[in-house]
Amino acid sequence: MGLIRALFLIIHIIVVALLCGTLLNAYVPPKIFGYLNMLSLGFPVLMTVHFCLTLFWILTWKKRAIVFLLISLMFFNPVRRWINYTPDSGKEGSLKIISFNTKNHAYAKHKNEDELFKFMDKENADVVLFQENRFEGEHPGYLQYPIVALKTRHKLLKHGNIIETAANGNAFYADIEIHGKIIRFINVYLEPFMLEKSMVRPTADADLNTVKAKNLIRRLVPTFKLHQEQIVYIRKAVKESPYPVILTGDFNSVPNSWEYYHLSEGLQDAFVVAGTGSATSFHDYKFPIRIDYIFSSKEIKPKSYKVDRSVKLSDHFPVIATFDF
Repeated sequence: MGLIRALFLIIHIIVVALLCGTLLNAYVPPKIFGYLNMLSLGFPVLMTVHFCLTLFWILTWKKRAIVFLLISLMFFNPVRRWINYTPDSGKEGSLKIISFNTKNHAYAKHKNEDELFKFMDKENADVVLFQENRFEGEHPGYLQYPIVALKTRHKLLKHGNIIETAANGNAFYADIEIHGKIIRFINVYLEPFMLEKSMVRPTADADLNTVKAKNLIRRLVPTFKLHQEQIVYIRKAVKESPYPVILTGDFNSVPNSWEYYHLSEGLQDAFVVAGTGSATSFHDYKFPIRIDYIFSSKEIKPKSYKVDRSVKLSDHFPVIATFDF
């Protein structure tokens, strides 16, 4: 039993060290050390192992349990970015926003187009922001850029492209007047990883798994570096905005990543402020993945946040948030 406890302790120390590595993503850019950003992908698993081992120390009446419980406080906010509880969650505000990666970006040729329009009519949101979507033909209230789009029933004052070096990602801003207030909406689709399930699915062949792991790293790290370049343009659009900002979209980045820390700088995560439950929005893989977000300036207070898992029109669920000025 003593040998098992010693092994568990070594594993626990390693897990805590890796968890601390995710906190360093706030400071270490991908172009300096891109491998560090990969730890954020494993954060849910690392936290689960940390929780189970801490529970083991508690049940075996070991004093080290106190140490690991105190260490857990370091990860309170990082955990809330994945799973959260807000006592007054559900009290809706006067401004309703939807962000939805519709995957196809050619819905006019797809039978789900009617279902998508029914969903939007039912929700009656002030602004709907799409990623990976392109509607064919003319649609009232729609603003279309490559890969990203927007629908609103309010007055559009100004808009423009943001990312100048996009390959497969894109972002734009739109200044919209709502209830006498002007808000700058920024719709983001950061560079995708272009992954397929076969690339991450393990096999019985150990050598093949090693090759897959190497290929996956070769795909992830360069994309992290592209994200760093694209975020420079997005942050510029946020900082130079003459109006309060709502920043939303598919960031192709999980919480506690370098992208999350720097895109959310000076803004509120609507899920952390007003959400309850899990924020997981991408459901194509059987692994908790949150890559869809809605952030806002301090002047715009999040009142509710929901991932609508009843809408199965894409490999993403739409995220819906309401706000008050």
